[in-house]
Amino acid sequence: MGRAFEFRKERKFKRWDKMSKVFTKLGKEIVMAVKAGGPDPTSNAKLRTIIQNAKGAQMPKDRIEAAIKRASNKDEKDYEEIVYEGYGPNGIAVIVETSTDNINRTVANVRSYFTKAGGSLGTSGSVSFMFDHKAVFRFTKGEGHDLEELELELIDFGLTDIDENEGEIFVYTEFEDFGTMQKALEEMGIEVISADFQRFPTTLTELTEEQEEVINKMVEKMEEDDDVNNVYTNMA
Repeated sequence: MGRAFEFRKERKFKRWDKMSKVFTKLGKEIVMAVKAGGPDPTSNAKLRTIIQNAKGAQMPKDRIEAAIKRASNKDEKDYEEIVYEGYGPNGIAVIVETSTDNINRTVANVRSYFTKAGGSLGTSGSVSFMFDHKAVFRFTKGEGHDLEELELELIDFGLTDIDENEGEIFVYTEFEDFGTMQKALEEMGIEVISADFQRFPTTLTELTEEQEEVINKMVEKMEEDDDVNNVYTNMA
């Protein structure tokens, strides 16, 4: 069938693999939210947000419901969210966000990814000061949505930035203003596609192509780990 077919097949498998990892991550987030605040999304704002994210990621409805039901079982294992910090080769700052049911396994794996790449796992706070921790809300731009007007309306609820890209609007707030902004958007009748936290480096480090490749390989190995949710670096 030729190389074109093989290329399309490889891309499809990679997409399926990525979707599977996203669904696994969302499933863990559902478990943590249910155990913390109960299975009813109307009274559990965190669970309500995760369900929105799951729908935005096209996670099947039956899989969402199964995760909620499973989390309601007292025997279902719980997960702990842990953030690891360190330096990759050439002094690149790295933050690894995880959720795990086995801390010893996770820290051993994360340390090995750093070490094998020529970097080192650091202590809490060793690089986090180099990143801004933001809440990011994403929703479809409606007919009545004007960016300047939205900015004026939302600035009192913690808005730090607003952007538009391909028919979608992105609203940014500080980490601690997440709940305030979430409530404001709900009261305005805006249907949020996704709402999550992201880290943005305050300064970037330039590397050569060869050095970038080493960092990218390290990040790729980290992202393949089922315990790892997100990896952030300050590589330009």
